Amino acid sequence: MQKTSILVAEDDADLRQGLIDLLEAEGYRVTATADGAEALAAYRSEPPDLLLLDVMMPQKSGYEICREIRKQDQSTPIILLTAKGEEIDKVVGLELGADDYVTKPFGLHELRARIAAVLRRAAAPAQAAGQIPDRFTLGTATVDRKAYRLERDGASFDLTARELKLLETFAARPGEVLSRNNLLNAAWGVDYFGTTRTLDQHIAQLRKKLEADPSAPRIILTIHGVGYKLAR
Repeated sequence: MQKTSILVAEDDADLRQGLIDLLEAEGYRVTATADGAEALAAYRSEPPDLLLLDVMMPQKSGYEICREIRKQDQSTPIILLTAKGEEIDKVVGLELGADDYVTKPFGLHELRARIAAVLRRAAAPAQAAGQIPDRFTLGTATVDRKAYRLERDGASFDLTARELKLLETFAARPGEVLSRNNLLNAAWGVDYFGTTRTLDQHIAQLRKKLEADPSAPRIILTIHGVGYKLAR
């Protein structure tokens, strides 16, 4: 059986070696690079099953690599490693299509668990996808599932894999109030142990693409104290 492959991009030599040792001990096949340009070249040469990217690296940042990969690949999981704890940095990573992020310093148990969770989510079939056509409408927007695109009022927007899963979940259950935990389970998996703030950030980004006026949403509605629902 072929081992799951992970591409690690980390410019700190000690941390990079520590990650190699940890992941190989867990049974993963690891390719490691010291800067962003090397990481992007390694990805293009042999796409891995998951990328673990430091945000701040020479040549190209983790953000830049994530942006480049998501232009053509919406499905390979990406986890960002960042020394920054500010919310805006996490939002940037999510906007670019990262599946998760881990803030340094991090515990090895946490990193192992997040990698395993992201890989399980990537392997699982999208919930309710079988009942949804390849193109479906939400309000005045049309979602193209195969192209990971949303079109509204003549404008076209790229969708991340997580954003698409959320839209599929709403489309499958119109008018139903979905709790934050319902949506996290549907789009991130039942083993996800992040905060509901991650979901709220994704909804905020989706509204920028879906709503004519994101500050006064009419399609994805907030149900205070519970979660969200898709307006009928």
